[in-house]
Amino acid sequence: MLRLPALAALTFLLLPAQEPAPKPLDFVCPMDRDVRTQKPGKCPRCGMRLTADLPEHVEYPMRVRATPAAFRAGQNVQLDFQITDPKTKKPVRDFELMHEKLFHLFLISQDLSWFAHEHPEKLPDSTFRYAATFPKPGAYRLAADFFPAGGTPQFLIRTLITAGATAGEIAAIPKLSADLVPKRGRNLEVELVTEPPQVLAGKETLLFLRVKPHEGLEQYLGAWGHMLAASDDLIDMIHSHPRYADGGPQVQFNLIFPREAVYRVWVQFQRQGVVNTVAFNLPVKALR
Repeated sequence: MLRLPALAALTFLLLPAQEPAPKPLDFVCPMDRDVRTQKPGKCPRCGMRLTADLPEHVEYPMRVRATPAAFRAGQNVQLDFQITDPKTKKPVRDFELMHEKLFHLFLISQDLSWFAHEHPEKLPDSTFRYAATFPKPGAYRLAADFFPAGGTPQFLIRTLITAGATAGEIAAIPKLSADLVPKRGRNLEVELVTEPPQVLAGKETLLFLRVKPHEGLEQYLGAWGHMLAASDDLIDMIHSHPRYADGGPQVQFNLIFPREAVYRVWVQFQRQGVVNTVAFNLPVKALR
């Protein structure tokens, strides 16, 4: 006959094991992955739908074709962008909206004097097409921002060179000096203040953009502002949206600049239906 302690132990062993409670889901913004909540909704920063099943980031191949292939500065050129699924090797047919558009294209000249933020048209074969005219001879950096359905947002950089450009025009790196004086746009003025005042590579920098007048400030493409930062050698490019903004006079961006360089920072705001684009030169020092 079993004694009571042994019987109690046997009863304990026969009890079904309890499964651990499932962990709460994290809903993540596809564009700003640091935005996480335990409820579905939209990202407060960029307005994109939060998702609980965002896959790991994989880069999608992108082919850029220029027609004519050898184009000169000032000549009309047709740019076609074809995106390929990295697993199936087939063209991607479906894309998610990002900031009200399927495809954002940033174009920057080698000397950083020319900047454009455009939106190529999606064709029936899912190629994106944009008609461009590059203003001067030399190299241009193209940054493509899009979101393949079932994948993750992509920010891909390519280079185009105009025909007839000299080696010096292609390789030249502009000598940028600090330029943080307030800038006048089409119908507003923008002042930039950073914290810390001396920006350090690898450390988070707070960029406070003070807009005046701010009355009539509107969201542009689903955000209170857009920012593109490029290093003077055009190796590093960063596309960002405000961390804090509410339509008031101050718009805050948070960036981490990857290395020491002078960065050209373009910001875009919309006021009373008018898009304003202004630029600053921001020296970034290495952390010592």
